[in-house]
Amino acid sequence: MNLEIKEIPDSKLHHFVNFPYRLFARDPYWTGEFIKDTTHLLSTSHPFWNHGERKLFLAWRDGQITGRIAAIINRAHNSFHNDNCGFYGFFDCENRKETAAALFEAAESWLKKKGFDNIIGPVNPSTNETCGTLIDSFNMPPMIMMPYNPPYYVELTEAAGYTKAKDLFAFRIDPNAGLPAKYQKLLDRIVKRNEGLRIQKVDIKNIDTEISRLKSIYNEAWGKNWGFVPMTSEEFDELARSVKQVLKPELLYFAMYGSEPAGFVLILPNLNPALKTANGKLNIFNIFRFLMAMRKTDSGRMLTLGVKKEYRNRGLELLLIKQAMVSASELGWKWGEMSWTLEDNDLINNTIYAVGGEKYKTYRLYSKKL
Repeated sequence: MNLEIKEIPDSKLHHFVNFPYRLFARDPYWTGEFIKDTTHLLSTSHPFWNHGERKLFLAWRDGQITGRIAAIINRAHNSFHNDNCGFYGFFDCENRKETAAALFEAAESWLKKKGFDNIIGPVNPSTNETCGTLIDSFNMPPMIMMPYNPPYYVELTEAAGYTKAKDLFAFRIDPNAGLPAKYQKLLDRIVKRNEGLRIQKVDIKNIDTEISRLKSIYNEAWGKNWGFVPMTSEEFDELARSVKQVLKPELLYFAMYGSEPAGFVLILPNLNPALKTANGKLNIFNIFRFLMAMRKTDSGRMLTLGVKKEYRNRGLELLLIKQAMVSASELGWKWGEMSWTLEDNDLINNTIYAVGGEKYKTYRLYSKKL
Protein backbone atom coordinates (compact mmCIF):
# COMPACT_ATOMS: atom_id res chain seq x y z
CA MET A 1 0.00 0.00 0.00
CA ASN A 2 1.32 3.44 -0.94
CA LEU A 3 1.94 6.01 1.79
CA GLU A 4 2.13 9.66 0.84
CA ILE A 5 2.62 12.80 2.97
CA LYS A 6 1.02 15.94 1.59
CA GLU A 7 1.15 19.56 2.68
CA ILE A 8 -2.35 20.88 3.27
CA PRO A 9 -3.30 24.38 2.06
CA ASP A 10 -5.74 26.46 4.06
CA SER A 11 -8.43 25.75 1.48
CA LYS A 12 -8.30 22.08 2.58
CA LEU A 13 -8.16 22.78 6.33
CA HIS A 14 -11.40 20.86 6.89
CA HIS A 15 -9.65 17.60 5.90
CA PHE A 16 -7.07 18.21 8.63
CA VAL A 17 -9.63 19.19 11.29
CA ASN A 18 -12.13 16.41 10.58
CA PHE A 19 -9.69 13.49 10.49
CA PRO A 20 -9.65 12.53 14.21
CA TYR A 21 -13.46 12.35 14.31
CA ARG A 22 -13.24 9.48 11.83
CA LEU A 23 -10.14 7.92 13.42
CA PHE A 24 -11.78 7.78 16.85
CA ALA A 25 -15.38 7.26 15.78
CA ARG A 26 -15.63 4.10 17.89
CA ASP A 27 -13.34 5.11 20.74
CA PRO A 28 -15.36 5.31 23.98
CA TYR A 29 -12.98 7.82 25.58
CA TRP A 30 -11.78 10.27 22.94
CA THR A 31 -13.76 13.53 22.92
CA GLY A 32 -13.47 16.19 20.25
CA GLU A 33 -14.19 19.87 20.69
CA PHE A 34 -16.56 21.65 18.35
CA ILE A 35 -15.14 21.50 14.83
CA LYS A 36 -15.71 25.22 14.39
CA ASP A 37 -13.52 25.97 17.44
CA THR A 38 -10.63 23.83 16.23
CA THR A 39 -10.96 25.34 12.77
CA HIS A 40 -10.75 28.83 14.27
CA LEU A 41 -7.72 27.87 16.38
CA LEU A 42 -5.90 26.68 13.28
CA SER A 43 -7.02 29.55 11.07
CA THR A 44 -4.47 32.31 10.56
CA SER A 45 -7.05 34.80 11.86
CA HIS A 46 -6.48 33.40 15.38
CA PRO A 47 -4.23 35.79 17.36
CA PHE A 48 -1.66 33.08 18.14
CA TRP A 49 -0.53 33.15 14.52
CA ASN A 50 0.38 36.83 14.80
CA HIS A 51 3.63 35.54 16.33
CA GLY A 52 3.46 31.99 14.97
CA GLU A 53 3.60 30.02 11.76
CA ARG A 54 2.47 26.52 10.85
CA LYS A 55 2.67 23.92 8.14
CA LEU A 56 0.00 21.21 8.07
CA PHE A 57 0.63 17.69 6.80
CA LEU A 58 -1.67 14.75 6.13
CA ALA A 59 -0.72 11.13 5.55
CA TRP A 60 -2.62 9.38 2.76
CA ARG A 61 -2.70 5.66 2.06
CA ASP A 62 -4.58 4.46 -1.02
CA GLY A 63 -6.83 7.49 -1.09
CA GLN A 64 -7.59 7.47 2.65
CA ILE A 65 -6.28 9.92 5.26
CA THR A 66 -4.37 7.96 7.91
CA GLY A 67 -2.62 10.64 9.96
CA ARG A 68 -1.98 14.33 10.52
CA ILE A 69 0.59 16.65 12.12
CA ALA A 70 1.29 20.37 12.35
CA ALA A 71 4.81 21.82 12.37
CA ILE A 72 4.67 24.98 14.47
CA ILE A 73 6.88 28.03 14.93
CA ASN A 74 6.25 30.04 18.09
CA ARG A 75 8.38 33.16 17.88
CA ALA A 76 7.06 34.39 21.25
CA HIS A 77 8.40 31.23 22.94
CA ASN A 78 11.84 31.55 21.40
CA SER A 79 12.05 35.23 22.28
CA PHE A 80 10.84 34.76 25.87
CA HIS A 81 13.09 31.75 26.59
CA ASN A 82 15.99 32.76 24.32
CA ASP A 83 15.51 29.41 22.61
CA ASN A 84 15.75 28.04 19.06
CA CYS A 85 13.18 25.28 18.93
CA GLY A 86 10.21 24.39 16.78
CA PHE A 87 7.15 22.47 17.82
CA TYR A 88 4.75 19.84 16.60
CA GLY A 89 1.08 19.51 17.45
CA PHE A 90 -2.31 18.22 16.37
CA PHE A 91 -0.74 14.79 15.93
CA ASP A 92 -3.19 11.99 15.23
CA CYS A 93 -2.33 8.77 13.49
CA GLU A 94 -3.30 5.20 12.72
CA ASN A 95 -1.38 2.53 14.60
CA ARG A 96 1.45 2.19 12.08
CA LYS A 97 5.02 3.20 12.89
CA GLU A 98 5.84 3.97 9.27
CA THR A 99 2.95 6.44 9.04
CA ALA A 100 3.94 8.22 12.24
CA ALA A 101 7.61 8.28 11.25
CA ALA A 102 6.76 9.85 7.90
CA LEU A 103 4.60 12.52 9.55
CA PHE A 104 7.26 13.38 12.12
CA GLU A 105 9.91 13.51 9.41
CA ALA A 106 7.82 15.96 7.40
CA ALA A 107 7.41 18.30 10.39
CA GLU A 108 11.08 17.95 11.38
CA SER A 109 12.32 18.63 7.86
CA TRP A 110 10.28 21.82 7.51
CA LEU A 111 11.43 23.13 10.91
CA LYS A 112 15.06 22.21 10.20
CA LYS A 113 14.92 24.17 6.96
CA LYS A 114 13.64 27.11 9.01
CA GLY A 115 16.82 26.94 11.10
CA PHE A 116 15.63 25.27 14.30
CA ASP A 117 17.78 22.73 16.14
CA ASN A 118 15.17 21.11 18.41
CA ILE A 119 11.51 20.11 18.27
CA ILE A 120 9.08 19.82 21.21
CA GLY A 121 5.51 18.58 21.34
CA PRO A 122 2.72 17.94 21.20
CA VAL A 123 1.42 21.48 21.74
CA ASN A 124 -1.83 22.52 20.11
CA PRO A 125 -0.43 25.04 19.27
CA SER A 126 1.18 26.14 22.59
CA THR A 127 1.21 25.35 26.29
CA ASN A 128 -1.56 27.92 26.67
CA GLU A 129 -3.84 25.49 24.82
CA THR A 130 -4.03 21.69 25.08
CA CYS A 131 -0.70 19.89 25.13
CA GLY A 132 1.00 16.63 26.02
CA THR A 133 0.67 12.95 25.16
CA LEU A 134 -1.27 10.84 27.66
CA ILE A 135 1.08 8.08 28.87
CA ASP A 136 -1.12 6.30 31.44
CA SER A 137 -4.73 5.90 32.62
CA PHE A 138 -6.11 5.25 29.15
CA ASN A 139 -9.35 3.71 30.43
CA MET A 140 -11.11 6.96 31.24
CA PRO A 141 -12.23 9.99 29.23
CA PRO A 142 -10.44 13.34 29.40
CA MET A 143 -11.57 16.32 31.42
CA ILE A 144 -12.62 19.54 29.69
CA MET A 145 -9.81 21.16 27.67
CA MET A 146 -7.48 18.19 28.22
CA PRO A 147 -6.29 15.85 25.45
CA TYR A 148 -6.76 12.12 25.05
CA ASN A 149 -4.91 9.60 22.92
CA PRO A 150 -4.79 5.80 22.77
CA PRO A 151 -1.81 3.95 24.29
CA TYR A 152 -0.08 3.29 20.97
CA TYR A 153 0.74 7.01 20.56
CA VAL A 154 3.50 6.57 23.13
CA GLU A 155 5.14 3.78 21.11
CA LEU A 156 4.75 5.67 17.81
CA THR A 157 6.35 8.81 19.25
CA GLU A 158 9.26 7.11 20.98
CA ALA A 159 9.92 4.86 17.96
CA ALA A 160 10.42 8.07 15.95
CA GLY A 161 13.30 9.06 18.25
CA TYR A 162 11.51 11.33 20.74
CA THR A 163 12.41 11.37 24.44
CA LYS A 164 10.85 12.92 27.50
CA ALA A 165 11.15 16.69 27.87
CA LYS A 166 8.72 17.21 30.75
CA ASP A 167 5.78 15.43 32.40
CA LEU A 168 2.54 17.15 33.33
CA PHE A 169 0.36 15.88 36.16
CA ALA A 170 -3.41 15.70 36.57
CA PHE A 171 -4.86 15.13 40.03
CA ARG A 172 -8.23 13.73 41.04
CA ILE A 173 -9.92 15.05 44.18
CA ASP A 174 -13.17 14.70 46.07
CA PRO A 175 -14.38 18.27 46.74
CA ASN A 176 -16.90 17.00 49.28
CA ALA A 177 -14.29 15.41 51.54
CA GLY A 178 -13.18 18.70 53.08
CA LEU A 179 -9.71 19.51 54.31
CA PRO A 180 -7.90 17.54 57.00
CA ALA A 181 -8.33 19.28 60.35
CA LYS A 182 -4.68 20.37 60.58
CA TYR A 183 -4.95 22.24 57.28
CA GLN A 184 -8.15 23.94 58.30
CA LYS A 185 -6.32 25.25 61.35
CA LEU A 186 -3.49 26.39 59.09
CA LEU A 187 -5.99 28.28 56.92
CA ASP A 188 -7.31 30.06 59.97
CA ARG A 189 -3.77 31.19 60.82
CA ILE A 190 -3.16 32.29 57.21
CA VAL A 191 -6.20 34.58 57.30
CA LYS A 192 -5.21 36.03 60.68
CA ARG A 193 -1.61 36.64 59.55
CA ASN A 194 -2.61 38.41 56.37
CA GLU A 195 -4.50 41.52 57.39
CA GLY A 196 -6.74 42.80 54.62
CA LEU A 197 -6.77 39.48 52.76
CA ARG A 198 -10.10 38.33 51.40
CA ILE A 199 -11.42 35.94 48.78
CA GLN A 200 -13.70 37.70 46.32
CA LYS A 201 -16.10 36.17 43.78
CA VAL A 202 -15.92 37.46 40.21
CA ASP A 203 -18.28 40.31 39.39
CA ILE A 204 -20.05 39.10 36.26
CA LYS A 205 -21.70 42.49 35.72
CA ASN A 206 -18.24 44.00 35.24
CA ILE A 207 -16.74 41.03 33.43
CA ASP A 208 -14.41 42.99 31.16
CA THR A 209 -12.79 44.68 34.15
CA GLU A 210 -12.52 41.34 35.91
CA ILE A 211 -10.90 39.73 32.86
CA SER A 212 -8.33 42.53 32.80
CA ARG A 213 -7.57 41.79 36.46
CA LEU A 214 -7.21 38.10 35.62
CA LYS A 215 -4.87 38.93 32.76
CA SER A 216 -2.62 40.99 35.02
CA ILE A 217 -2.15 38.05 37.39
CA TYR A 218 -1.87 35.25 34.84
CA ASN A 219 1.23 36.29 32.94
CA GLU A 220 3.08 37.35 36.08
CA ALA A 221 2.16 34.26 38.12
CA TRP A 222 3.28 31.76 35.51
CA GLY A 223 6.20 33.74 34.10
CA LYS A 224 9.09 31.55 35.32
CA ASN A 225 7.47 28.16 34.67
CA TRP A 226 9.08 25.79 32.19
CA GLY A 227 7.60 26.17 28.72
CA PHE A 228 5.31 29.06 29.65
CA VAL A 229 4.86 31.89 27.19
CA PRO A 230 2.98 35.05 28.22
CA MET A 231 -0.28 35.51 26.37
CA THR A 232 -0.70 38.59 24.27
CA SER A 233 -3.72 40.76 25.00
CA GLU A 234 -5.37 39.44 21.84
CA GLU A 235 -4.75 35.81 22.83
CA PHE A 236 -6.09 36.38 26.32
CA ASP A 237 -9.19 38.07 24.94
CA GLU A 238 -9.70 35.02 22.73
CA LEU A 239 -9.48 32.70 25.72
CA ALA A 240 -11.78 34.96 27.73
CA ARG A 241 -14.33 34.87 24.93
CA SER A 242 -14.62 31.09 25.17
CA VAL A 243 -14.63 31.04 28.98
CA LYS A 244 -17.33 33.72 29.19
CA GLN A 245 -19.80 31.35 27.54
CA VAL A 246 -19.85 29.10 30.62
CA LEU A 247 -18.59 31.44 33.34
CA LYS A 248 -20.66 31.76 36.51
CA PRO A 249 -19.72 33.80 39.60
CA GLU A 250 -18.95 30.67 41.62
CA LEU A 251 -16.32 29.52 39.09
CA LEU A 252 -13.78 32.35 39.43
CA TYR A 253 -12.40 33.81 42.65
CA PHE A 254 -9.71 36.39 43.37
CA ALA A 255 -7.46 36.67 46.41
CA MET A 256 -7.42 40.38 47.24
CA TYR A 257 -5.19 42.49 49.50
CA GLY A 258 -7.28 45.60 49.86
CA SER A 259 -7.89 46.65 46.27
CA GLU A 260 -4.84 44.76 44.96
CA PRO A 261 -5.44 41.39 43.21
CA ALA A 262 -2.87 38.89 44.47
CA GLY A 263 -4.07 35.62 42.97
CA PHE A 264 -6.99 33.77 41.43
CA VAL A 265 -8.48 30.34 40.88
CA LEU A 266 -10.67 29.33 37.93
CA ILE A 267 -12.75 26.16 37.78
CA LEU A 268 -14.92 24.98 34.91
CA PRO A 269 -17.66 22.34 34.66
CA ASN A 270 -16.73 19.26 32.68
CA LEU A 271 -18.57 19.73 29.38
CA ASN A 272 -16.89 16.75 27.70
CA PRO A 273 -19.78 14.28 28.21
CA ALA A 274 -22.00 16.77 26.39
CA LEU A 275 -19.39 17.35 23.68
CA LYS A 276 -19.17 13.58 23.19
CA THR A 277 -22.84 13.52 22.19
CA ALA A 278 -22.30 16.34 19.68
CA ASN A 279 -19.42 14.64 17.84
CA GLY A 280 -18.03 17.96 16.68
CA LYS A 281 -21.15 19.92 15.85
CA LEU A 282 -24.72 20.48 16.97
CA ASN A 283 -27.71 19.65 14.81
CA ILE A 284 -31.39 18.84 15.21
CA PHE A 285 -30.58 15.19 15.83
CA ASN A 286 -28.21 15.62 18.78
CA ILE A 287 -29.02 18.96 20.42
CA PHE A 288 -31.49 17.41 22.89
CA ARG A 289 -28.92 14.83 24.03
CA PHE A 290 -26.33 17.61 24.29
CA LEU A 291 -28.56 19.80 26.49
CA MET A 292 -29.52 16.85 28.70
CA ALA A 293 -25.85 15.94 29.17
CA MET A 294 -25.07 19.56 30.07
CA ARG A 295 -27.69 19.45 32.82
CA LYS A 296 -26.21 16.26 34.26
CA THR A 297 -22.67 17.63 34.65
CA ASP A 298 -21.34 16.34 37.96
CA SER A 299 -17.61 17.03 37.74
CA GLY A 300 -15.25 19.82 36.79
CA ARG A 301 -11.69 20.97 36.49
CA MET A 302 -9.54 23.47 38.30
CA LEU A 303 -8.27 24.98 35.09
CA THR A 304 -5.73 27.41 36.49
CA LEU A 305 -4.50 28.92 39.72
CA GLY A 306 -2.02 31.76 39.96
CA VAL A 307 -0.45 33.87 42.69
CA LYS A 308 1.75 36.88 42.04
CA LYS A 309 5.37 36.43 43.01
CA GLU A 310 5.33 38.95 45.86
CA TYR A 311 2.41 37.15 47.51
CA ARG A 312 3.79 33.62 47.41
CA ASN A 313 4.74 31.58 50.48
CA ARG A 314 1.86 33.13 52.42
CA GLY A 315 -0.55 30.23 52.00
CA LEU A 316 -2.68 31.81 49.29
CA GLU A 317 -2.42 28.70 47.11
CA LEU A 318 -3.98 26.60 49.87
CA LEU A 319 -6.67 29.22 50.48
CA LEU A 320 -7.64 29.34 46.80
CA ILE A 321 -7.72 25.55 46.47
CA LYS A 322 -10.00 25.39 49.51
CA GLN A 323 -12.33 27.92 47.86
CA ALA A 324 -12.35 25.86 44.64
CA MET A 325 -13.30 22.75 46.60
CA VAL A 326 -16.10 24.54 48.45
CA SER A 327 -17.51 25.90 45.19
CA ALA A 328 -17.30 22.52 43.48
CA SER A 329 -19.15 20.91 46.36
CA GLU A 330 -21.87 23.56 46.30
CA LEU A 331 -22.24 23.01 42.54
CA GLY A 332 -22.94 19.34 43.22
CA TRP A 333 -19.78 17.98 41.64
CA LYS A 334 -18.95 14.45 42.75
CA TRP A 335 -15.30 14.79 41.83
CA GLY A 336 -12.88 17.23 40.31
CA GLU A 337 -9.60 17.36 38.43
CA MET A 338 -6.72 19.71 39.15
CA SER A 339 -4.63 19.98 36.00
CA TRP A 340 -2.15 20.39 34.70
CA THR A 341 0.91 20.97 36.85
CA LEU A 342 4.59 20.57 36.02
CA GLU A 343 6.12 17.45 37.53
CA ASP A 344 8.75 19.53 39.35
CA ASN A 345 6.45 22.27 40.64
CA ASP A 346 6.79 21.07 44.21
CA LEU A 347 4.98 24.04 45.76
CA ILE A 348 1.66 23.42 44.04
CA ASN A 349 1.99 19.62 43.80
CA ASN A 350 2.67 19.21 47.50
CA THR A 351 -0.22 21.54 48.29
CA ILE A 352 -2.57 19.43 46.16
CA TYR A 353 -1.35 16.23 47.83
CA ALA A 354 -1.89 17.85 51.23
CA VAL A 355 -5.55 18.60 50.56
CA GLY A 356 -6.28 15.06 49.38
CA GLY A 357 -5.44 15.18 45.67
CA GLU A 358 -4.35 11.94 44.00
CA LYS A 359 -2.21 11.99 40.86
CA TYR A 360 -4.12 9.87 38.37
CA LYS A 361 -2.94 10.93 34.90
CA THR A 362 0.38 11.87 33.35
CA TYR A 363 0.89 13.74 30.09
CA ARG A 364 4.30 13.91 28.44
CA LEU A 365 5.92 16.56 26.31
CA TYR A 366 8.56 15.06 24.03
CA SER A 367 11.62 16.54 22.39
CA LYS A 368 14.12 15.59 19.69
CA LYS A 369 17.29 17.13 18.30
CA LEU A 370 17.03 18.15 14.66
